[in-house]
Amino acid sequence: MKSDFPLLEPCSTACSLRYNESVKPSIFVVEDDPDISRLVRHHLENEGFAVRMYAAGSNVIADAERQRPALFVLDIMVPGKDGLELCRTVRQTPGLASVPVIFLTAKSSEADRVLGLELGADDYIAKPFSPRELVARVKAVLRRFERPLPASPFTVGEIIIDPAAMILTVRGETVPTTATEFRLLDYFARHLGRVFSRDHLLDSVWRDTSYVTPRSVDVYVRRIREKIEPDPENPRYLKTVRGAGYRFEAPK
Repeated sequence: MKSDFPLLEPCSTACSLRYNESVKPSIFVVEDDPDISRLVRHHLENEGFAVRMYAAGSNVIADAERQRPALFVLDIMVPGKDGLELCRTVRQTPGLASVPVIFLTAKSSEADRVLGLELGADDYIAKPFSPRELVARVKAVLRRFERPLPASPFTVGEIIIDPAAMILTVRGETVPTTATEFRLLDYFARHLGRVFSRDHLLDSVWRDTSYVTPRSVDVYVRRIREKIEPDPENPRYLKTVRGAGYRFEAPK
């Protein structure tokens, strides 16, 4: 079915910064609509990215394990492995778990967006979309992961956080995290006892706040609790402060 999307919309000056031609970040895009595929490829390649397109989800993970991309852009409703299953598999694959994922999909309800974040997506773009917005948000996600974390590992209770290697160890076992989860946990743990509002966390951890919402913070807090807390329903570390936000504590 022919798409209603324009094929050649020029990118705005806000996203005119190109990547170095000699070091092109690789983006794997899973999209079965040929018109949207051409649109996405054109605008991302025009911004200096190396783009690999897939019309189905079948071979994506195997190819990514051979050549790790900088980012996945996934449509949810594609033949074979759908985007949700692909995201779930990415997050469960040790060599790929920290690669950011953006959903690009017609499923645009709040419930769909929350489900995507709960599966480990780093952003969620609803169709129809502006190519300018797509490029800006791809760059925003990649910038989020380019910012260096403090290098020294540290321990809080039964948790060891190693920012240099981006490794989280909980009760003696390595626990996989997405880059966003790791950065949020690192920020909390380095500010023990302080209460942070959702808006503050968006400004400090995400920074590109025009594309995320306070609900995103709640989703990521829930995911972190599932990974660090013995009982996520009764957290010892990451606690809710009603009417204010969240606080990270060292258990007594």
